[in-house]
Amino acid sequence: MMKEAMLYTKPKDDLVRCQLCAHRCTIKPDRAGICGVRKNEEGTLYTMVYAKAVAVHVDPIEKKPLYHFLPGSASFSIATIGCNFRCLFCQNADISQASKGGGWGYPVRDFPPEEVVAGAKRHRCASIAYTYTEPTIFFEYAYDTALLAHQEGIKNIFVTNGYMTEEALEAIEPYLDAANVDLKSFNPQFYRRIVGARLEPVLETIERMHEMGIWVEVTTLIIPGQNDGEEELRGIARFIAGIDVKMPWHISRFVPHYKMRSTPFTSVETIHRAAEIGHEEGLCYIYAGNVPGDPHENSYCPHCGQVVIRRLGYHTHSELKGRACPSCGEELAFILN
Repeated sequence: MMKEAMLYTKPKDDLVRCQLCAHRCTIKPDRAGICGVRKNEEGTLYTMVYAKAVAVHVDPIEKKPLYHFLPGSASFSIATIGCNFRCLFCQNADISQASKGGGWGYPVRDFPPEEVVAGAKRHRCASIAYTYTEPTIFFEYAYDTALLAHQEGIKNIFVTNGYMTEEALEAIEPYLDAANVDLKSFNPQFYRRIVGARLEPVLETIERMHEMGIWVEVTTLIIPGQNDGEEELRGIARFIAGIDVKMPWHISRFVPHYKMRSTPFTSVETIHRAAEIGHEEGLCYIYAGNVPGDPHENSYCPHCGQVVIRRLGYHTHSELKGRACPSCGEELAFILN
């Protein structure tokens, strides 16, 4: 269904200016913004994906990935088509880019907010995750769903590229409990060339979310020859540590995909070196992604080194009875309820 968008202005004539993401698109009549899902119809901005779900799944929360927020729980996960980025390595490009270039034939289902919340309750999910594509571009759908979920005691999670405006973040903040933010690089040129965006708004979002009390974990997909230099990895780790050394950093192994199929897999040695760099910069919790069975999948007490949550893929075994390390009593950075 077409629904009038939130967060836009009318600068002049029939133009509209979207205030939802950091592109802040000025959109002419009968045209859509960069995301492809917000359209100017006679001077009114509409979202074209409200309650139009392209993916609905029950996932382990570790898949988001969130390792410190309700570990071991299930998350009811939804998405619409569309994205405000054009990442050349996107693993969900079939749906994230479906709104661009005339790809609106992708099958979707009508799935209004009240049914999303009912589905989460039916499957005994502790949270709803707005994920797979970029939740910012289906903001109205996520917002209405998050409000209902909040009333039912269900937590809300964004898995996001972090390219939202301060206005959007302030609007969703009362209902947003946690987020995994992709920090794809620490190089502005990488963002312009590979992603089609700017770095600075992503950094600002991570900082603002933390200041607002939203639980934040950061993911960096390490791509050979693109963002795997030691100086860049150290810059990312130092940035995160400057906000909070207890903010988890997920360093994920690249798998060739979409328009970067000729790029090789990331070596496990590179992932391990990134983890070393993170520890050198003071980070307490560092995780390896796409490396099944790696010791860096586990959660360790940063004080005594005790394994407190053991993981194999998305399977978890927790030693925690509360937030204290069962070995030394150190207070650990986990949200358990």
